[in-house]
Amino acid sequence: VRKLEIADHNKPVAENIMRIIREKGLKQTFVAKNAGYTPQMLNDMLTGRRIIKVSDVVRIYPILGVDVNCLYGIEKGE
Repeated sequence: VRKLEIADHNKPVAENIMRIIREKGLKQTFVAKNAGYTPQMLNDMLTGRRIIKVSDVVRIYPILGVDVNCLYGIEKGE
């Protein structure tokens, strides 16, 4: 039995955050600072060194300018 790693837990949300940052041409430092994190804290979340909690998602999604469900890979109308 394989132990669930932080990276596995974060993967869908982290991948979606990174994709949206890339698509919108944002900088991770901009997103981090506006969400109240240091750039290192956000990077740790996106690379699996820190768990992304619901409270983190609530702070990040408005900065990205997307519906919160986009971070979970749930598109409107599904």
